Amino acid sequence: MSEVIVESVPAALAGERLDRIVALLLDVSRSVATAVIDAGGADVDGEAATSGKVRLDEGQTVSIDPGTIPTDEPPQADPSVEFDVVHVDEAIIVIDKPAGLVVHPGAGNESGTLANGLLARYPDIVDVGERVRPGIVHRLDAGSSGLLVVARTQDAADALIEQFVDHSATRAYLALVWGHPEAPHGVIDAPIGRSRRDPLRMAVVADGRWARTEYRVLDRFDSPADLALLECRLETGRTHQIRVHLGSINHPLVGDPTYGQRRPKLQVDRPFLHAAELSFVHPASRERVTFESPLAPDLADRLATLRRVADD
Repeated sequence: MSEVIVESVPAALAGERLDRIVALLLDVSRSVATAVIDAGGADVDGEAATSGKVRLDEGQTVSIDPGTIPTDEPPQADPSVEFDVVHVDEAIIVIDKPAGLVVHPGAGNESGTLANGLLARYPDIVDVGERVRPGIVHRLDAGSSGLLVVARTQDAADALIEQFVDHSATRAYLALVWGHPEAPHGVIDAPIGRSRRDPLRMAVVADGRWARTEYRVLDRFDSPADLALLECRLETGRTHQIRVHLGSINHPLVGDPTYGQRRPKLQVDRPFLHAAELSFVHPASRERVTFESPLAPDLADRLATLRRVADD
């Protein structure tokens, strides 16, 4: 049981809103203070407060239960979440994530995520890293498929995060894009940040964070449209980086509902993007390891229907 805080409103705070007073007494943000009040954690003159908007007078008594401060609870284990395990040992788990599976809980996705499934199979990761995303050291868009590494110990998490930060961990993706890039190999070096037109989207913006994507053309097609299969390698890991960068050079991903520039989906129900290779130094053995994943079946089936450009 946490000890209830009881204070009399001083003259300096007379006329202030209850949520601000609670925030000051608990040393938390206004939003957390509001959550405490909503949870019934604040009384004013012995009566439960129902709103943080009420303004208090000097001398009124405020009682606050710190035990009602919201905490980041770990996701609930869910054995029904399906995913393939490519490799597992005492330090790491390498997952081949199916398309459509959200990596960790968030707004609108409180359950049924990879994190929920991981806790069902590997409950030892519950205290590794952030509690709301146990063991998760990097992300993969819900619509993307492919490889993801998860840490089983805090030491492994720290080592992996450091490699993603210094870019020594490398990732390669397969992407089907509209059009034929002029050069067989290229680098997109453009900062990424929130779009000024739509804050729910990312975009290439002058004051964004540095982002760099290298691509190589693997194959070209001319039916049912001019398309190209690219291998993309990330030097940074910004949100939606490949999708934003390829769209910025007018070669958006096939099937991308957000950055596809309103082009036809060509019977692809998600962004045509697959994390095909993941390489890093193993946190325990200190040897470099590389994992590969074949193109997801739905993408491979669609690719097989395309007509390749005849060699010159």
